[in-house]
Amino acid sequence: MPPKRVGGPNAPSRFGRSVSCAPLMQQVLSTLGRLAPTELTILLVGETGTGKDVLAQAIHEHSPRHEGPFVVFDCGAIASNLAESELFGYERGAFTGAAAAHEGAFERAHGGTLFLDEVGELPLALQPRLLRALENRSVQRVGGKLYRSVDLRIVAATHRDLPARVSEKAFRQDLFFRLAAAVVPLPSLRQRREDLPLLVRDLLADIGSGDLEVSAATHAVLQAHTWPGNVRELKNALLSASAFVEGSALEPKHLLFMAQNEPAALDQLRLGGQTLESLERAAISQTLAKHAGNKGETAEALGISVSALNEKLKKFDAES
Repeated sequence: MPPKRVGGPNAPSRFGRSVSCAPLMQQVLSTLGRLAPTELTILLVGETGTGKDVLAQAIHEHSPRHEGPFVVFDCGAIASNLAESELFGYERGAFTGAAAAHEGAFERAHGGTLFLDEVGELPLALQPRLLRALENRSVQRVGGKLYRSVDLRIVAATHRDLPARVSEKAFRQDLFFRLAAAVVPLPSLRQRREDLPLLVRDLLADIGSGDLEVSAATHAVLQAHTWPGNVRELKNALLSASAFVEGSALEPKHLLFMAQNEPAALDQLRLGGQTLESLERAAISQTLAKHAGNKGETAEALGISVSALNEKLKKFDAES
C-alpha cells in the first residue's frame, strides 16, 4: 500500500507516523509501502535517531500480520549472556534462577512481526543460532530439546555498515545475506531539512505542546543545526525547549544545543553554483544560531537593520 498523501499531489506523504515532503524520504516511504504487504525480510539501515523503529512499526501495521503481535528485540541493549535466552526462551531449570519456562522473542512474535533492532550488535557466537531460526522458522529454548515452529515476519535495523562488519569477521556473511532480502537506506535529517517544519509540528503535538507557535527565527536556527542525532535529537530539543516557554511561542532562546564545530573559512567553502538567495538564507540562519536567536546581534553581525532582518525571515518562513 503506497504512503498516504496529506492534501494534493505535491503534499507531504505519510506512512504510519512518518511524514515527509522531501523527495529522498518520500522515495523511502513509497518503497516501504510496496514492501510492507509482502513477507520479505526488510533491513533498515540508517544513522541513530533516523526513525528506524517508527518505520518498522509502520511496516507491521501495513502488513497482513497487523492483527498479530509486534515484538521488539534490541540486540544492542541486552547483555550478551542474556541475549540467547531472551531471544529463544528457556525451560525451567535451564540455569540458576530459571524457576519457570519463558517464551523468547521469537515465540512471542508468532503470527506477527519480530523487529530485530540494532542487529549489527548481536554477539558473533549467537549469530549461527539466529540464522538457523530464520531459515527453519523454528526455535529451541535454552535447556530444551524440542524445536517449536514459529510463523513470523522479520524486520531488522542497524546503524552499522554490515558489509564492513562482514569483512572484519564481526558479522556472518550468510546471516547478512539472509537479512538483506530488501535493504532500505534511510536519509539523515541533514539530507531532508525541508521536512523540519513538518516534523516540528508533529513532534510538538506528540509531546503535548501542539499549541505552541514556532517563530521564523526559531525555524531558522533549527535549519542551521547539523542534527547529528537526527529526528530523535530534534524531539529531545523540542521537549527541553517547551519546558522553558512561558508564553505561546517557542523562540530561539529556548533551544539548547550541544556546541557545534566552527564553520570553515568562507574561502574554503564550495559556494559555486549556489543561488544568492540560498547563500543569504544560510548566512542568516547560521548567524541567528550563533547569536542564540538574538535579532539585534544578528542584524548587527550581518550589517543590516533589524527591520530588514525581520522582512527576510518572514519571506523565508513563507517559502518553507
